[in-house]
Amino acid sequence: MDADTLSRRTLRFVNVAHGLDHYVLLIYPTAVLAIAAQTGLGYAELIGLATGAFVAFGLCSLPMGWLADRFGRRTMLAVFFFAYGLSCLGVASASSPAAFALWLCVLGLASAIYHPVGSTMLVTHARRLGRDLGVNGVWGNLGAASASGITALLAAGLGWQAAFIVPGLFCLACGAAFLALVPGDGEGTRGKAGGAPVIVVARPLPLLAMFALAIVAGGMTFNITTIALPKIVDERIGDGLPLVLIGSVATLVFLFGALTQLLMGRLIDRYSLPTLFVGLSLLQPLGLGLAAVSTGLPLLLGLVLTMAALYGQVVINDAMVARYVPAAYRARAYSVRYFLGFTVSGFVVPMIALLHARGGFGLVLGIAAAFGATIFAAALGFFALTRQDGAHALAAAE
Repeated sequence: MDADTLSRRTLRFVNVAHGLDHYVLLIYPTAVLAIAAQTGLGYAELIGLATGAFVAFGLCSLPMGWLADRFGRRTMLAVFFFAYGLSCLGVASASSPAAFALWLCVLGLASAIYHPVGSTMLVTHARRLGRDLGVNGVWGNLGAASASGITALLAAGLGWQAAFIVPGLFCLACGAAFLALVPGDGEGTRGKAGGAPVIVVARPLPLLAMFALAIVAGGMTFNITTIALPKIVDERIGDGLPLVLIGSVATLVFLFGALTQLLMGRLIDRYSLPTLFVGLSLLQPLGLGLAAVSTGLPLLLGLVLTMAALYGQVVINDAMVARYVPAAYRARAYSVRYFLGFTVSGFVVPMIALLHARGGFGLVLGIAAAFGATIFAAALGFFALTRQDGAHALAAAE
């Protein structure tokens, strides 16, 4: 198989895997509404059972880059498809809180494979970095966006177990197709990705500190918003609406993030990353702040702004790793990047339960807005440091 064909096929499966990664991880936050109605357990207790899934999602990201270097990226992505499918079937078989917690933890472990492995495969096989990152981001966003709506339809029509069984079988089918159609890792179109060299910086440690701060705070806002969104819509926009309509409104909010990712993908190929980062990061505290103090349509507008900023930041941060980190270290860099964002934010689930019990979603969204302000401050710091590096480089050249 020639390199171009291998790259095209690899990118297709990487994109599908990204969609599945976000879709499957967000089945439970919507299905929990149907599970609560069937079991009689409370929302706070049931949503707390997903803590292990989101902690494993982040914590287990750290070794995945090393495992990909050792066993091959193709092997690890195949493991992702099969492990995700089996864990979905496991959750569908659960009948007690302990079983839910166990299988959700296994599901989180499987989900941790994708981002360090898939992001590295994407950068290796990309032809235009910004465009391909944007398209890949849209697949992930569409997975997240469709999770609420499709889960609600399946749960309402066939029972909550079907919401896990159907995507589980699809994951298994994707794994078999991937092994049949993608024969190996390959180097693909390496060297063509974005056509841009690695950016050399004079002071990497301060830049790394600003980037890490933005990643951690971004992980918090991302998970607070995406996990709590169906319940926020239920309480503050659609009180009394059927589950299917609640899921549909949540899906609509997610779709705005997809549009932002396409836009960011195009802009990355034309403008500097620090400048784009500052502009986009301002939307998070604005959107979350508006959502925290409002209901109805103003709340919906705040959620749309927030979702656009959240998913746009994912594309920008992945591009930063690709542009600032040498190729030999990218798999491990992506592992650390997602470890920071997902591990800390994995504790969002019990935090949502605690804050919701004490102050409702006004308090939950207010805390999220404070994390959004932290992201904006980190983006300003990153921008200032890169400007100083540029000024020093110009002075040295003169």
